[in-house]
Amino acid sequence: MKYVLLICDDESDPPSNEELRADPVHQAWWEDVQRRGGMLAGQRLRPVVDATTVRVRDGETLVSDGPFAETKDFVGGFVVVDCDNLDDAIAIAAGHPFARRGGVEIRPVWE
Repeated sequence: MKYVLLICDDESDPPSNEELRADPVHQAWWEDVQRRGGMLAGQRLRPVVDATTVRVRDGETLVSDGPFAETKDFVGGFVVVDCDNLDDAIAIAAGHPFARRGGVEIRPVWE
């Protein structure tokens, strides 16, 4: 089954891409994902200050800067994995370094 892992953080002190690549916890997580079969897709997202939200209400398109959600934790990236079951997806999510900084939301993909 495919799962999307939404990587969430408060963005107050995000590590750079270079810091993530050098982080032993992140490297161990990456190796674990590869051992389990690898990622199908994944990407880090730009900060919420670069986001644009679009809504249509009563036929009018409303565009605003930033995310709509009123929360301190924002989606900063995503990973798509193909796992045998939810327990495997939980193990992958628990190993992600941002599970210790923010959180990782797991969503099954409609197939």
